[in-house]
Amino acid sequence: MPEGPELHLASQFVNEACRNLVFGGCVEKSAVSRNPEVPFESSAYRISASARGKELRLTLSPLPGAQPPQEPLALIFRFGMSGSFQVAPSDALPPHAHLRFHTAPPGPQLTLCFVDIRRFGRWDLGGEWHPGRGPCVLLEYEKFRENVLRNLADKIFDRPICEALLDQRFFNGIGNYLRAEILYRLRIPPFEKARTVLEALQQHRPSPELTLSQKVRAKLQNPDLLELCHSVPKEVVQLGGKGYGPESGEEDFAAFRAWLRCYGVPGMSSLRDRQGRTIWFQGSPGPLAPKVSCRGQVSKEETQEDTGRPCGRSGGPGVISTQDPPPPRKAPPRTRKAQRDHPQQTAALEPEGTSLQRDPGAPPALEKRKRRKRPASSGCPRRRKAKADSPPLAREGTSAS
Repeated sequence: MPEGPELHLASQFVNEACRNLVFGGCVEKSAVSRNPEVPFESSAYRISASARGKELRLTLSPLPGAQPPQEPLALIFRFGMSGSFQVAPSDALPPHAHLRFHTAPPGPQLTLCFVDIRRFGRWDLGGEWHPGRGPCVLLEYEKFRENVLRNLADKIFDRPICEALLDQRFFNGIGNYLRAEILYRLRIPPFEKARTVLEALQQHRPSPELTLSQKVRAKLQNPDLLELCHSVPKEVVQLGGKGYGPESGEEDFAAFRAWLRCYGVPGMSSLRDRQGRTIWFQGSPGPLAPKVSCRGQVSKEETQEDTGRPCGRSGGPGVISTQDPPPPRKAPPRTRKAQRDHPQQTAALEPEGTSLQRDPGAPPALEKRKRRKRPASSGCPRRRKAKADSPPLAREGTSAS
């Protein structure tokens, strides 16, 4: 899933690609998208973008004299699992382009597209950031830090630190690969209680005797968890490209993969948290680690987003593992019905000397059998099967020959 750095890189891409482009006409939405229509039409307008955490704002600004007269319109995008922006020729649009902004003539016809293969991404009209999301870890570090330390009484901090890091009320922009990298660098067990980790930061105050340069050096040499929530995403932004995901291009993805120290790296351990998301780590998982799942199944979302490998169906929290399938069960014993249908075969299986000695002239004794319970009648008379050794029944109006 695109995280804070990917949204920030996407906003940079839109601003650079659209800096010299003038757009015109209506905004087109694909027929299959369930997102709202964008009621905007202008003969000439420009597009700009900004990002905050896991949201991106796209602003459509009409040029002076454009017709019809139109106020600027802003859209808020959340990328879901696979959202991204691309610029392509208008006659060769990429698949899954669910929102399209066309350039105005003259000149080559280009289109800015919001591409979303899985259609989990969303856009909303109005341009207001989601009120339930906290300050951005990249662009609002001081507000972000204050918001976390001021709200440590919140019940989310009773949970493991790896789960608290995904709560966008406090860690807006942190996602699955970022939490693994941050905790790995500090050697913090992912299932340590979040409040235990963060309360120590409230008492940590730099000495007033240190100069400003000494304080900066101390932070760089011994950063705490909240500082890494700011600096680690900045490292991904400095990689350039489009960030996480092989769809960003092999060159970009190779640089990102080389940057990773923990997430998906061979030799690391992995567990699923209570949301079914995989957390990668090294060493002890911590006191709040979930119980190991004996079935070792992986959720569908996790295989697509976290591991990229096809796995089994969804299961409970636990270590990802594979097991051999259980051995097939033995064939069920032959039933009494089968014995009645094949009396010769059944008799042949009986050992000698076990059959009862009967008078050849005596009629065969009837065996007592338990009466079987028949299913409740459905209202239709049940048709009796005729015995093989009995004569056929005569139809009404005819006599037996």
